[in-house]
Amino acid sequence: MTCRQSLQYASVWVFRVVVAACVALSFSPSVWSGDSSLMVSPQKSHTESTLMSIQFRTAQTGWAVGAGGTILKTTDGGKKWKKVSSGTSAMLTAVFFVDQQVGWVTGAAGTLRRTTNGGETWSPKLLDTQQPLYHVYFASSTVGWVVGGGGTIFNTIDGGEHWIEQASGTNAALYAAHFLNERHGTVVGALGTVLATDNGGATWVPQETQGAVTLFDVYFTDPSNGWVVGNAGALFQTSDGGARWVDRTLPCGKTCTKLIDLLKIRFTSPQSGWIVGERGMVYRTSDAGFSWSEGSPVAKVSIFGLTFPDATHGWASGENGTIVHLESRR
Repeated sequence: MTCRQSLQYASVWVFRVVVAACVALSFSPSVWSGDSSLMVSPQKSHTESTLMSIQFRTAQTGWAVGAGGTILKTTDGGKKWKKVSSGTSAMLTAVFFVDQQVGWVTGAAGTLRRTTNGGETWSPKLLDTQQPLYHVYFASSTVGWVVGGGGTIFNTIDGGEHWIEQASGTNAALYAAHFLNERHGTVVGALGTVLATDNGGATWVPQETQGAVTLFDVYFTDPSNGWVVGNAGALFQTSDGGARWVDRTLPCGKTCTKLIDLLKIRFTSPQSGWIVGERGMVYRTSDAGFSWSEGSPVAKVSIFGLTFPDATHGWASGENGTIVHLESRR
């Protein structure tokens, strides 16, 4: 399928992915203008591929994945990144390592691949779907999920040897999943979709956010407190496990002309959280998400990936091979 054909049928989020993969985008230069407690250090990835996802399990060892089957690995905190063969040219959308050796990537056309040697080599795991897979998450070494287009949810309880499709009850594209344990988790996606389970996905219950915005990511710090982010500054917060979601959509800001898409959210403690999105924007909270700093760019391009192995060190990834190290001094 050509880029033009892909764009014709793409959702808002997929539209951005396809554009990044098919054409060269340019953005005006920008630098971090936030407080002095954050150090921002660009790293050399030696690729122009859009990097959709990044994960560090420690402050030294990390992986980034993206367009054209790109997989990068570092063992020195990102000072040097090396490209490893993924065995595919598919757009890779997410990476998740269960431990330092076993990891997974998802991608276009039902792509699911596994490594058992720290990402040095990757082998395919076949699923009965051609839907794009957007996210993979493991609650333990044996229990995990992948989610994707058309309401797709697959679950494994044996470390990924076998995957069983679960009934999501929706045809909406599902972009992200977060599980606090093997039974309790939340999945979000297009059309304001929020699905929750308390039985490992045997049943999925829709939750109401009172909006039809596309939701790109979800994160819970405990069974009660969680957040979802999405297009046009969408930000919803719950303090009762999702029974009620409060709209905390971020304002446009002093120099803003258009609300940006918020693409990833992570918390390093119950109080401290981060959001990244379009145009390299980063937002921070220190009060459990009740208020957020005015956004400031840490890169010239949109940021899709965000990871924190600890409370001090983080990494973000995005278009044009962008990888940025974030070091908080607080």
